[in-house]
Amino acid sequence: MNPRITFARWRQSLFVGNVVARLGALASLALATVVVARIGGPPQVGVYALLRVLPGLAGVVISAGLPGAVAYFLSGPARRDSRMRLTIVAIAAVGGLTGTMLWVLGTPLLIRIFFHNLDPALVIWAGVTVFTQLFVATAKSCSQGTDDLRGANRVIVLEELTFLPAFFALLAVGIRGYAAIIAGLLIADVATAAVGWMRLARRGFFRDLAGPSLALAREVCAYGARAQIGGVLLLLNLRLDFALLGALAGPAVLGTYAIASKFAELLKLPPMALTYVLYPSYSAAGAETAARDARALIPRAAAFNAVAALPLALAAAVLLPLIYGEAFRSSIVPAYILLFGLAGEGIAGVITPFFYGIGRPGLNSLAMAAGVIVTVVLDLALIPRFEATGAALASSASYLTTTLLLMVFFWTVNRRAGRDVVPAAVRGVP
Repeated sequence: MNPRITFARWRQSLFVGNVVARLGALASLALATVVVARIGGPPQVGVYALLRVLPGLAGVVISAGLPGAVAYFLSGPARRDSRMRLTIVAIAAVGGLTGTMLWVLGTPLLIRIFFHNLDPALVIWAGVTVFTQLFVATAKSCSQGTDDLRGANRVIVLEELTFLPAFFALLAVGIRGYAAIIAGLLIADVATAAVGWMRLARRGFFRDLAGPSLALAREVCAYGARAQIGGVLLLLNLRLDFALLGALAGPAVLGTYAIASKFAELLKLPPMALTYVLYPSYSAAGAETAARDARALIPRAAAFNAVAALPLALAAAVLLPLIYGEAFRSSIVPAYILLFGLAGEGIAGVITPFFYGIGRPGLNSLAMAAGVIVTVVLDLALIPRFEATGAALASSASYLTTTLLLMVFFWTVNRRAGRDVVPAAVRGVP
């Protein structure tokens, strides 16, 4: 059998598996959002949305982008270094504890900006999820980097699936409202992290170890910092509108927008799965092979995602009020606008892992930075007048800006692919 065909089919199976895992996670998240919406209405949906974003973002920032760096080192240049695995765990522990402490110290500011209706004690407890979410993300990345995408897919599903059983159990014992949401998220994180790390242990992740290395930690953090900018900015592109809309328009408007955003982000599933599968593959393959493969994939990925936007747009008008209730009919127009902006994400799904895999995540970060600038400027200009619709317009403009710049950077790099892509990565340029 032709080995290229065998490899293509193997990678296609990984892609399908990751898409299925992400669909399962989104279905679990959607169901959880429906339950929270029916019990607590838009304000509790808004708080739930913020707590799915802010603690994880804090953990990624404080750990110098650890989750984004792990797969590069475990599948690429340092995969045989026995010090690397405990170095990763040490960075996660230090980053998680530091992030939790900073969250606790920043509680008054968090209440003033985001959590107006929450008791300070609840906001403090929510800070523990900075630690737990970072360990969930690190377990997922370690599975990805050690060629265990099935294990990574399991974590992707469980981190959303485990919330509802915990939430219902808390309701059954009399815990209600925001306390049930925070406790449910914390329990879900602990359960998911335990499953992820136990699987890693069974697969030998902790065998033949040497102690953590400060020099390796600096190397991981240096790469992670460059990758982190793009990763954090990607989250900001996806969720800065949540934060600004919550601050400028309040939790109720944020709740309706969160539904529109989650629905439109169904269109991100194929690009996210591509990125997840291609990142360690490109890291192991080398720059020239990765560039050739990416050039072949970009047109197909772009066409697939653009076509997939059409049925989602047709479904939005029917499904959003039917599933979430008439109070969420105002989510339909923002969903249309977001789908338009996300239609080009198939391109990013190929180019992003290419830059990560050849050791140049900074180029991805530059494109994301431009998108965030567009988000901030347009959010501040449009949200006060147009609220959720304004946030959607800003986000769509941001997505399109990022995709355009990624294409420019990719073709610029590929003009020199045979000469200095690898030396540039070694020299440490973005």
